[in-house]
Amino acid sequence: MKYEDNYRELESSYYMPAFSRDMMLVKGSGCTVTDAEGRSYLDFVAGIAVCSTGHCHPKVVKAIQEQAAELIHCSNLYYVPHQGTLAKRLVEYSGLKKAFFSNSGAEANEAAIKLARVRTGKKEFIACEDGFHGRTMASLACTHKPAIREPFLPLNPRCTFVPYGDADVIRKAITKDTAAVMVEPVQGEAGVIIPPKGYLREVREICDEKDVLLILDEVQTGIGRTGRWFAYQHEKIQPDIVSLAKGIASGFPMGAIIARDGLEFSKSEHGSTFAGGPVACAAALATLDVINEVLPSVAHKSEQMKKALSAHEIRITGLMAGMTIGDSCPAVQQACRENGVLVNCAAHGNLRLVPPLVISAEEIDRGCGVIHAAIESIC
Repeated sequence: MKYEDNYRELESSYYMPAFSRDMMLVKGSGCTVTDAEGRSYLDFVAGIAVCSTGHCHPKVVKAIQEQAAELIHCSNLYYVPHQGTLAKRLVEYSGLKKAFFSNSGAEANEAAIKLARVRTGKKEFIACEDGFHGRTMASLACTHKPAIREPFLPLNPRCTFVPYGDADVIRKAITKDTAAVMVEPVQGEAGVIIPPKGYLREVREICDEKDVLLILDEVQTGIGRTGRWFAYQHEKIQPDIVSLAKGIASGFPMGAIIARDGLEFSKSEHGSTFAGGPVACAAALATLDVINEVLPSVAHKSEQMKKALSAHEIRITGLMAGMTIGDSCPAVQQACRENGVLVNCAAHGNLRLVPPLVISAEEIDRGCGVIHAAIESIC
């Protein structure tokens, strides 16, 4: 498809300046993307952990094309093709009971917050410092970052923020009005911050002890990113509600929540015009098929990446890695780009690496070689 040659001018004139960007990606295949000037890059961003099956995986493309030729939209006034099948697979993978679909991770977290409030009758939440749960109003209320939060105060629901990785502070923060604790198994936007082993298990025990719900935000960690279908499975626990999005449909807009037995929306308590549409569900089912094939290889690929970047105190779980670079992070990001590798600076000078799960051993070596050289030359 032809893109506009004057895309920079068009954006400057007609699009709200909410993003900082200076390149257009126009084509993708596997772990490689191509920009508007025809230059190719090895992609260690993957749409921020979205394109887990790589770009334009043939099975996903085929599923989208075939469904789009049959029915693109019918609304949730009717049974939707593939919706029940997808819900069943997510329930089976998660060990939970029922799913509900959305269009994004923020909407998934909105649904989780609404479900917690309506089923508990309580109004307040606990979340973590440096946590990120979305930019819609309720998800933003549980997102800590002051720069994106403060312009929209006051926010609802009321949320108390506690340090990440310390379960005991959660116990102390819980009150009689606490509906749920909302936490990421790994903090992605903060720069891939991995909590101490056993943290999630202890939080689960505290929530049980205090009779509050545990919402795990797996928008970034879910659907195989950490080497399991869900990051909480490493700790052998289950949340009351888990939220998903990024890796679920290979870039087709989609999110979901899955909840335990006894937690579900009744008729008219929640809804969405586009959520869980035929094409989205077809894309998600094909994505799950591909990830099911590559999931056993993620642990080995993770070890390969860890060894390749071990000189830089890498934090890594599955194919989700972070390194603290500090103020030099933007320069490292630019140097990597100039040498054909896309990486991303997250918060606090942390370099974030979330390549497609289908990445090859050769691509890991090539990409990590560029990243290592950039850090060595700049830092």
